[in-house]
Amino acid sequence: MDSTRVTEHPTPDPPASVRPGADPGATGGRPAAGAARSAAPRDRAAAPRDRSSGPDGARPEHSQSDTGSGSSDAPRPRPAPDSIPAQPKPPRRRSARKSSGQKGNGGKGNGRSAPAVKTAPSAKAVPNPSPNAAAGGPGGKDRRSGRAAGPGGGPVPMRRDGERLRFVGAATRRIARGMDLDEIVMGLCRATVPAFADAILVHLREPLPVGDERPVGPVMLRLRRTDRIPPDRSGAPDPLSALITGEAPPAEVRPGGPLDEVLRGVRPVFADTPSVREALSDLLGEDSGASLPTGQHAVLAPLRGRRRVIGTAVFLRGPERIPFEGDDLLVAAQLATHSALGIDKAVLYGREAYIADELQRTMLPETLPSPTGVRLASRYLPAAQTARVGGDWYDAIPLPGSRVALVVGDVMGHSMTSAAIMGQLRTTAQTLAGLDLPPQEVLHHLDEQAQRLGTDRMATCLYAVYDPVAHRITIANAGHPPPVLLHLGGRAEVLEVPAGAPIGVGGVDFEAVELEAPAGATLLLYTDGLVESRMRDVWTGIEQLRDKLEATARLTGADHAPPLEALCDEVLDMLGPGDRDDDIALLAARFHGIAPSDVASWELYPETAAPGRARRLVRAALDDWGLDALTDSVELLVSEVVTNAVRYSTRPITLRLLRTEVLRCEVVDDVPQLPRLRQARATDEGGRGLYLVNRLARRWGATRLSTGKAVWFELNHP
Repeated sequence: MDSTRVTEHPTPDPPASVRPGADPGATGGRPAAGAARSAAPRDRAAAPRDRSSGPDGARPEHSQSDTGSGSSDAPRPRPAPDSIPAQPKPPRRRSARKSSGQKGNGGKGNGRSAPAVKTAPSAKAVPNPSPNAAAGGPGGKDRRSGRAAGPGGGPVPMRRDGERLRFVGAATRRIARGMDLDEIVMGLCRATVPAFADAILVHLREPLPVGDERPVGPVMLRLRRTDRIPPDRSGAPDPLSALITGEAPPAEVRPGGPLDEVLRGVRPVFADTPSVREALSDLLGEDSGASLPTGQHAVLAPLRGRRRVIGTAVFLRGPERIPFEGDDLLVAAQLATHSALGIDKAVLYGREAYIADELQRTMLPETLPSPTGVRLASRYLPAAQTARVGGDWYDAIPLPGSRVALVVGDVMGHSMTSAAIMGQLRTTAQTLAGLDLPPQEVLHHLDEQAQRLGTDRMATCLYAVYDPVAHRITIANAGHPPPVLLHLGGRAEVLEVPAGAPIGVGGVDFEAVELEAPAGATLLLYTDGLVESRMRDVWTGIEQLRDKLEATARLTGADHAPPLEALCDEVLDMLGPGDRDDDIALLAARFHGIAPSDVASWELYPETAAPGRARRLVRAALDDWGLDALTDSVELLVSEVVTNAVRYSTRPITLRLLRTEVLRCEVVDDVPQLPRLRQARATDEGGRGLYLVNRLARRWGATRLSTGKAVWFELNHP
């Protein structure tokens, strides 16, 4: 069976149908006009005449058939918005088949091949351009430059509104992906060059206003980022290079000046008027006039945020390329609007992140103290980069008698509220520690404070007090993970401390235990974020922590403890990629203690002979330690402090000397009132004791205890 395909040439008008009376096979099995007349002549007579018909009702040679693709039942092109011109329907290829044995319209074939239907090309038909010429490849010219394009092609300007819409959609998506200021500006540059412009310069205000802040002083614009297409390798002069690579001092926006008028107008403008070119000269510098493209090769677009203009974007095309068109101003306006709003959000996000970082930093100790007989190290990691604040905290508080309080706590949640509650509890713990209360009493008062803050304020806390003279540690726990003690030999031990109820429950007693703290041992206090995650429970994590400590200790040997800072890093390395569900606070304490040979302690009865006896005891101790050079100063200061204690105390007085990096003297009595330094008058017989202490001692202080007070002073070794 013989068949023939005939291809029609595309025209802007709807495709033409076959002539009236053609064989049905030529229409691909669809009823033709001649078949319709033979089947229903009355219907043909009653049918309304088409406007394209002739006077006798016959259609022209290339008219559309009623039953073809141009019938009233065929879908019409959807109207486009007013701002987008309706695009012509893409040309289609149609073929007419003929067959001697094919049936059509219910009839049978006549056994003869129908002649091929001939169609004449429309006068408006445009031959298909070659692919290379359209793409700017070999054999064609780059439509932007007008020159022959290289093998790689070049940027092709957008000629249709559909292309512009697709470009704006892709560019805004790329800009919206940025989280911080640099990412958004880089997204604008990368999306613009080379698809829209040959070069771009982005200027932003310095400093950038945040939120409702009203800038004070003149408006300054500083070049933030530039981008451009690679320069021509032929060595031809490139005027854009001077604008991109030149010096860019800040540009001041003079009130009422050309640049100020453009920024007030908000809309992008071409650099085809003297006022706009003068505005560009103010922005880019006086020397930019010779390098600045003329006419519509430059677009100046203000970047307006929610409340004010925050910068500018300058889009440039080389003088050898085609200029911008009027519709390109709408594209530049969309790019500028999306970029400005994104920059506004990035600045607000940066301010919130800064506030969160500052809040968390001020809630935690900036530096750890250096108490006698113990070394400290700490780490803090937030739960995620987007959650910079949390309720975890740690602290180290020096106490009287060379002791130190170690605190680690965790408030429920990861919000600003949790951080605020944590700050209040930390302040309360510091105040209670200054009263020298036992650990269980400190937790009891913290529980009461949490209940005063609210019924849903829950927290866990572990409070420990280390005494370097006695080499012992007292620990109380409020629902916190137990501490781990790494011994000098490399054995890690999970300390058995009663867990207790969390802070904020109320009506619960807390229990404290006293344990040995041998020299060379390391105590680790941590929050549950270190040992608990979605991948493991708390006790599994504690066992992994214990194994990690033992493995780290084996690296340094049984006689040497691992470095404290490196030990903290090794502990954090046990966290896997999916183990960061909570923020982490870690406090490590290496116990050294004070040797008994460096401690001298006596008890003195509150009598008039006590100051003299104190001087003799101190003189003998300093002679044994080889500190005879300090004898006169120490005897004078001890005599003054002991005399004040004897005047008011009713119970025995404790006098103690500690030889560490400095010489420390402590006098403890049962009087809770703290002494105050005052300036004695010339006629006063007393009141000069603390004045002498303040002048001769390196440091001194007075601390209230649960059973009285302690007055201490320190002197440097000779």
